Amino acid sequence: MSSAPTPPYVGLPADDVLQLLRAEERELDFPSFTLEDAWQVGTWLRHESLVRGHSVAVSIVLGGQRAFHAATPGSAALNDAWLARKFRVVEHFGHSTLTVRYTYEANGADFAADSLLDPREYAAAGGAFPIRIGGTLAGAVGVSGLEMHEDHALVVEALRVHRVLS
Repeated sequence: MSSAPTPPYVGLPADDVLQLLRAEERELDFPSFTLEDAWQVGTWLRHESLVRGHSVAVSIVLGGQRAFHAATPGSAALNDAWLARKFRVVEHFGHSTLTVRYTYEANGADFAADSLLDPREYAAAGGAFPIRIGGTLAGAVGVSGLEMHEDHALVVEALRVHRVLS
């Protein structure tokens, strides 16, 4: 099985990680993002996950609508539940789940214990990333099934590829 790209921030102090994560979010702000874009990003994620041997669920929500959803062999309904919890974090905070997690860590806090949000409904585990159009939150792309940093890195890779190809 191939692995996802190794995220450049693993092992760095939380403040340094936050700078990198916020830079990713600024970089991946799109001038437009349509249902066709969701299909292209989603099918790229599914294809790459199959090629790399990843057991994941992939989902994209755009304007409150599920625009794409797929699962690869070995994934389970639990991955869908994780995606729902991750997407609630993106919608609530307007940032990637990994950014939210490291924001809490940088402040010496724990998301599950200190956010005052029900951990059965919200998960600040990496893998869900905001879709922004001109700075406005329009949806989210998510992957669940890998280690959280790898989930995040795979989504970022997909959005970067899409940006180049579109």
